[in-house]
Amino acid sequence: MESEPMERSQTARPGETIANSVTHGVGLLASLIALPVVTLAAAGSGDALHVVGALVFGISLVLLYGASTIYHSFPASAATRIFRVIDHSAIYLLIAGTYTPFALGPLRATWARYLLIVIWALAFLGMALKLTRGFGRRWLSTALYIAMGWLGALAIQPLMTHVGPRGVAWLVAGGLCYTAGVVFYATDKRVRYGHAVWHLFVLAGSTCHFFAVLWHSGARTG
Repeated sequence: MESEPMERSQTARPGETIANSVTHGVGLLASLIALPVVTLAAAGSGDALHVVGALVFGISLVLLYGASTIYHSFPASAATRIFRVIDHSAIYLLIAGTYTPFALGPLRATWARYLLIVIWALAFLGMALKLTRGFGRRWLSTALYIAMGWLGALAIQPLMTHVGPRGVAWLVAGGLCYTAGVVFYATDKRVRYGHAVWHLFVLAGSTCHFFAVLWHSGARTG
């Protein structure tokens, strides 16, 4: 793996291990519900690309929470080290997967659709570096997560025009949740239950983005 200290999940006390697995176990159950919900909402638009975008988002949620739950549920071993790489790689998939329904939906007639190519290229680069131990330090991969997430701010004008203030508010709220959670991710080896708190911020962020996808799909929830 990367040349960094041992992961918190491999050194955590039993209570922390349970909290780490349960928090994202809840996320896995929620994502299994979210996948058909966003897909059916997109299908109501009659637009095939909307459906593809919603599917990509929903599947990326399931992959992230599934990999994380498995990784955090078992003692350290060769198998869990593999799931650690999958877990971290799935973060890149979720970031790109969150861009996809917007780029294939309301933004596909604007320049912002090209941003999707950049985001997916960065996602594959990040996953390749994870698989080949290309990141020298943990903070480098974390910095790439954050940079990819906020790259969407470049498209704020077309987002405001085609998604609207409420949809953008959900997107920004989700981004802020993820970013704030990074504080606990970065300090989880020193703060008890810090990794579980990070998981809660991830849950909050993906929930906000779920509602953003529903909003642009026409399933107005509020």
